[in-house]
Amino acid sequence: MTALREPAWHWPKPDLRGELRFEESLSEHTSWRAGGPAERFYLPADRDDLMVFLRALPTDEHLFWLGLGSNLLVRDGGIRGTVICTRNRLKALRRSGEDRVYAEAGVPCALVAKFCAEQGLAGAEFLAGIPGTLGGALAMNAGAFGGETWSLVQGVTSVDRFGTVRERVPSDFAIGYRTVRGPVGEWFLAAELGLAPDENAASRSKIKALLARRNETQPTHQPSCGSVFRNPEGDHAARLIEASGLKGIRIGGACVSEKHANFIINTGSATAKDIETLVFHVQAEVRQRQGVELLPEVRIVGSPAPEAK
Repeated sequence: MTALREPAWHWPKPDLRGELRFEESLSEHTSWRAGGPAERFYLPADRDDLMVFLRALPTDEHLFWLGLGSNLLVRDGGIRGTVICTRNRLKALRRSGEDRVYAEAGVPCALVAKFCAEQGLAGAEFLAGIPGTLGGALAMNAGAFGGETWSLVQGVTSVDRFGTVRERVPSDFAIGYRTVRGPVGEWFLAAELGLAPDENAASRSKIKALLARRNETQPTHQPSCGSVFRNPEGDHAARLIEASGLKGIRIGGACVSEKHANFIINTGSATAKDIETLVFHVQAEVRQRQGVELLPEVRIVGSPAPEAK
């Protein structure tokens, strides 16, 4: 529930058209359905409104950007500072050239894949398997079904905490497997994607087949973050976890999925602490039994809940 109270700080009152909330429960905005509150939570009306908001913020305000809340665990103590939520906000999506598509950061990856197919463009089908927004996919070079986000990127638009917008090219970033390193203190607003003509009109059928495969192999109808661990080179995290006998293991309300071992699901009552404890337990068991160090793909943020007195 959102607490309606005045903020602890004030800025010169700009003409904001978005919605500012206080102590907003982030369990309602993350795919794991767990986690504490955001001290401040802003839903911008659009890109222009976001720029006004950023320029009005105190310069020392901590910022965290949130899309669909997948690939993310917010600890039970929540996030201090301001969370900016782009979900259903930065949602421009259009064809920008013969083989180009422009998409803002708040557009779900699945919607980008569908739009490209409808436009007769091929190459973005794998995005249908990424359960997040394009902004999050850009930030981590998200991938699915053998494809990776930055393989499509021709250019990006970024913004810093002062509302300064920049146009950047892929060479401004160091891109790796599930990692993206670029200019510090900037966040993605949009991307220009390069595609190919779908000469055989096969994209829609390919998306349907990929989604069917995903539903068959992953617990898509249960709260999870997507894949918890990165795949080690030449192997799969799911195979290593299953080989360690960890399918079905539980800590509190968190459980390693019986359907796909690289998924941890919230069975209905999991706290963020339950989930985090299980993540590190799985990591330790695989290290001991398989001699492999699994690296988390999920991002863990925020503060632990205060200890009960």
